[in-house]
Amino acid sequence: MTPTSLLPERAPAPVQPTARRRPLGALVVAVAILLGTPAAVQASYAEREDARAFAAEIAGRHALDAAEVERALAGARHDPEVIRLITPPARKGVRSWRSYRARFLDRTRIDGGMRFWREHADTLARAERDTGVPAEVIVAIIGVETIYGRNTGNFETLSTLATLAFDYPPRAELFRGELEALFLLAREQGRDPASYYGSFAGALGYPQFLPSSMRAYALDFDNSGAIDFESDPIDAIGSVANYLRAHGWQAGAPVAERARAA
Repeated sequence: MTPTSLLPERAPAPVQPTARRRPLGALVVAVAILLGTPAAVQASYAEREDARAFAAEIAGRHALDAAEVERALAGARHDPEVIRLITPPARKGVRSWRSYRARFLDRTRIDGGMRFWREHADTLARAERDTGVPAEVIVAIIGVETIYGRNTGNFETLSTLATLAFDYPPRAELFRGELEALFLLAREQGRDPASYYGSFAGALGYPQFLPSSMRAYALDFDNSGAIDFESDPIDAIGSVANYLRAHGWQAGAPVAERARAA
């Protein structure tokens, strides 16, 4: 789950097609030139001193091969659409409960949530027993995040996180940590770092966990021997519940309180 403070309050993007999307290198470079983007942004990340220093740093910290990290970064591309989407809106009044509620409490998510609950009733009941997190909370979170797996995002995660780590100063430290976590996650799962796809903020799969959260809180809830957030919601259900438990969820405690003006 991506922290809500990370994301701008924008109208939801249309449901993405199932075909995955790689940033279009030539088009990105052309747009960057037209907009006067600094030459460092246009270059391959593996040619940039800040990215090469990052590769050396995480290689030394985690016994990674620095050359392999650099090779992966050579395939990452700056994506201006990521910067556009992550930038908070300038217009006042966009961030409000009223607009948020209208976007996320709709028939698509309500009807989809009831189908999801019926289909996965046993798994949700087990997650609730194990963690104390109610099934309805787990269902609601997965509905808000991806409409029950319908829109998990089609941004190449390596390019997304490299763009945010090296070309988005307001959150560079956070996203460098997530880029580092992506390399570690890929090693743990035996995958190419470039094989992950997700949101414009680097969040992955049904529950939209950032790589660091996936490493820390994801569960193999179906006991398949691997964590799968892409094609099966079982692991997502258990992981959302585990995430909330790890962050202090108390069974039966109130989740909201009406504010009182002083």
